[in-house]
Amino acid sequence: MTTPATNLGAPAVAALGGGHGLFASLSALRLMSDRLTAVVTVADDGGSSGRLRDELDVLPPGDLRMALAALCDDSEWGRTWSDLLQHRFVSGGSLDKHAMGNLMIVALWELLGDTVTGLDWVGRLLGARGRVLPMASVPLVVEADVRRDGAGGTTALATVVGQSQVAVTEGRIEQLRLVPADPPACPEAVEAVRGADWIVLGPGSWYSSVLVHLLVPELARALHETDARVCVTLNLAAERGETQGLTATDHLEALHRHAPGLRVDAVLADPSAVEDVDELADAAKAMGARLLMRQVRRGDGTARHDALRLAAAYRDVFEGVYGDV
Repeated sequence: MTTPATNLGAPAVAALGGGHGLFASLSALRLMSDRLTAVVTVADDGGSSGRLRDELDVLPPGDLRMALAALCDDSEWGRTWSDLLQHRFVSGGSLDKHAMGNLMIVALWELLGDTVTGLDWVGRLLGARGRVLPMASVPLVVEADVRRDGAGGTTALATVVGQSQVAVTEGRIEQLRLVPADPPACPEAVEAVRGADWIVLGPGSWYSSVLVHLLVPELARALHETDARVCVTLNLAAERGETQGLTATDHLEALHRHAPGLRVDAVLADPSAVEDVDELADAAKAMGARLLMRQVRRGDGTARHDALRLAAAYRDVFEGVYGDV
């Protein structure tokens, strides 16, 4: 079962990431195209997702749930179902802090016996403007080698295990790994990447939600071999934890370090998040990309994307409207 396209003239887009970052890109992209596929990380080991993963031996559903919620339209139907998916129970019992959408997704997986079919059924119920797929067919564990300051000006390398721990780690991440190291990619996700017109990578937790896609061998191969053009969307601010102290250029260089052969066509950044535009433009050019600077932040001063502004920026990227940097 697939979500039917209603605008065949729109570009086919595969958006990769997880959590709030992928929610932001999908909220913008759904305004431009129904030919939209979210390819979502499945390494979460905290909160409701982690509990369901451990108890039922399933993919962590939380990032998949958020992607589905982002694809609901702005009608009363869409807003109601989005709110239902995101609703969390508050109790003194075992339901405390479980998200309703997580329970719904896992229930469909148990009833139907297939992850992708279950997600397609949820999308059909919601009237989602696109499709949501896991990046791998099995739950994953993220490991990171982290360089930390020690006594007397020394540094030490430590290994941090688990997405929830990597996301809040202190120090500079030097290398990521997945366990298992060669997980099976979701075949439908690989097909979406190979068949897309555009790939959107980021924003989001840079190491624990974005770069992990490049560590699934079959998915990484598709990203390197696809005829689709690639747009990297940089974050509005460094996150406390895994990217604290990193500049926009550092984010781009981390991507290049983990996927040196990946061709990038466009880098999208908000001026408020860039300290040195020339340096970032040079880093983008070194990857074969052009830099597009656009205000995509909300007007309330928070480090959150405005869906309409981000959609307009993506339209400029897809149509090749860059201007001077």
